[in-house]
Amino acid sequence: MLNRYARGFFTRLFTPLARLLLKWGVTPDAVTIAGTLGVAGGALVFYPLGQLFWGTVFITLFVFSDVVDGIMARIKGHGGLWGNFLDSTLDRIADGALFAGVAIWFFTGGQNTAVAIAALACLVLGMIVSYARAKAESLGFTANVGVAERAERLVSVLVVTGLTGLGLPEGFLFAVLVILAVASLVTVYQRIRTVRRQSREPKPAS
Repeated sequence: MLNRYARGFFTRLFTPLARLLLKWGVTPDAVTIAGTLGVAGGALVFYPLGQLFWGTVFITLFVFSDVVDGIMARIKGHGGLWGNFLDSTLDRIADGALFAGVAIWFFTGGQNTAVAIAALACLVLGMIVSYARAKAESLGFTANVGVAERAERLVSVLVVTGLTGLGLPEGFLFAVLVILAVASLVTVYQRIRTVRRQSREPKPAS
C-alpha cells in the first residue's frame, strides 16, 4: 500500500536532490551504500544505548536513500540487474540491523524480554519473506504477494519505536511487533501457496 501511494509523492519530493547529487558526481551505488551504513549504524549504536527516539530520527534521515538512489539510476538510465541486486541485498542488512538493535536494547537495559523476542521473530520472518520471493523468481515463478511488504514493516517499527522513546508504553511496541511477525508469517504462507499453484500449472507445449 505504501509502495503504491507514497512512492510517487516521495519521487517528486526527492528528484531535485537526486539531480543535485548526480551533478556533484555521486553515484547511485554510493547513495545505496551510505544509506545502508546510516540505517545499520543508527540501529546498532543508538538503540542498544536506549536512545530509541534519537535513533529513529537518525535512521529516518538515511531511510529515504532507498528512494533517492532509484531516482538517480532512472535519471542516468543505469538501473538494471546490478542496481537491483545491490539494493535488495543491502536492504536485508538494514532491516536485520534495525530489528537486532531493538532486540539488543530490550534484552539488556530495556529489560523487556517479550519485546526483544518479538523483534527477533520479525527479523527472522522478514528475512524469510524476502528469501521466498527471491528464490521463487530465481526458479522462474512470481511471488510478489503478501500483507507484509518491506515499506509497511519499516514504517511501523520506526514510528512506534521512536514514540516508545518519548514515553509511549512498551506494550504498544510489543503489539506492533507481534502484528508484524504474524503478518510476515502469513506472507510467507501466501508466497509458498502462490508458487505451489504456479508449479502445478500445465506447461505450454514446446
